[in-house]
Amino acid sequence: MADNQNKSVLFEQTPVPKAVMTLAVPTIISSLVMVIYNLADTYFVGMLNDPVQNAAVTLAAPVLLAFNAVNNLFGVGTSSMMSRALGRKDYDTVYRSSAFGFYCALFCGILFSVAYTAFRAPLLTMLGADETTVAATGEYLRWTTTFGAAPAIINVVLAYLVRSEGAALHASIGTMSGCLLNIVLDPVFILPGGLGMGAAGAGLATCISNCFACLYFFVLLFVKRKSTYVCIRPAMFGFEKAVVYGICGVGIPASIQNLLNVTGMTVLNNFTSSYGSDAVAAMGIAHKINMIPMYIAMGISQGIMPLISYNYASGNSDRMKKTVLFSGRVSIGFLVIMSVCYYLFAGSLMTLFMKNESIVGYGTQFLRALCFGLPFLCMDFLAVGVFQACGMGKTALLFAILRKIILEIPALCILNWIYPLYGLAYAQFVAEVVLATAAVLILIRLFKRLDQWRKVEALKREPE
Repeated sequence: MADNQNKSVLFEQTPVPKAVMTLAVPTIISSLVMVIYNLADTYFVGMLNDPVQNAAVTLAAPVLLAFNAVNNLFGVGTSSMMSRALGRKDYDTVYRSSAFGFYCALFCGILFSVAYTAFRAPLLTMLGADETTVAATGEYLRWTTTFGAAPAIINVVLAYLVRSEGAALHASIGTMSGCLLNIVLDPVFILPGGLGMGAAGAGLATCISNCFACLYFFVLLFVKRKSTYVCIRPAMFGFEKAVVYGICGVGIPASIQNLLNVTGMTVLNNFTSSYGSDAVAAMGIAHKINMIPMYIAMGISQGIMPLISYNYASGNSDRMKKTVLFSGRVSIGFLVIMSVCYYLFAGSLMTLFMKNESIVGYGTQFLRALCFGLPFLCMDFLAVGVFQACGMGKTALLFAILRKIILEIPALCILNWIYPLYGLAYAQFVAEVVLATAAVLILIRLFKRLDQWRKVEALKREPE
């Protein structure tokens, strides 16, 4: 079990900057590859110069984002439970948690496919598809959801489980393998020189790529079956009360957070669609470009979660605090630089994806508005990652409700009224400024509480 001893050294003894980079860099790289994969769909569909095909990919986005509700329920929830159990050296709970998370995710993926297929027509209307875009949107979702929901969910959940024991590199390789294959397949399936399927081709490429990523993880778990804590043996699956509560206590708030994100995106798409398919396509492209720094910030917060969970459960609050502070400095510095670059080069970036003058004009203004929220966004991501890692699901849920229900959705309505269409892109900035302030205040309180607890424990251990 030398491999498992190395994992303990990483969590307990490796200098914080090195430990953070060991866990976060592979996660960031896989996040970047995932962004490139998302942009590849937009880029190759954009080469068709057909706003309808681009709008189809944008309108379908809330459904794919809804997959993250399941990913977070059984990915974030289970990985947090596993890392905290590892910190307590409770290995039986680690095995049972991973089996529970895997099989529940598989069931939900199948349920997702069945539900979408059964309610396809009303769902497409709710997403904002009209008679112009409904056919293309439906074809894209047929491959990504009817046939592709289960592999899309399973490969992400398995990446979380593998990362929970410190194997960030393997988790990233699995994720990246599917993304890279998708990038290779996109031009073959989308463009007229290949199969010429348009948006439907992008969906088919995504489905095949997710299946390939799942295969990688299954082979990895088989090869490392004697040294990994990730267990997907059916015999270990069960509804043990402590396991179910531990996973759901973090996973359900994380899942609701993503469902609220879907709601917010659906509201945004419905507002934008009233201005035509050019505006919808432009907003979709701007959001995907903005996803590059967002995913890097998310990669840092997700990468350090096992380190935070482990040290929180083992009582090493000082190491946990150093991890958060170091990660925050790195994230904020990077995102400030990215915001400046995006503001200056917004028009050039939009032109890379679409030559349509109207779409580039809309998108330039959208991207400049979106980039203002980036430096504040990283504090929100970091704080939510800490809450999830520590099992503070209710606090993470409070942030999700604050972001979407109380701040962002009302801001969409008000700003669209004050500054029609373009005001929609500023809603995220308004929400993130408030959330970043709240994140800093809550983290300060958390660290003070942990420091007091550590002092009390130290006094208990002193000889009389």
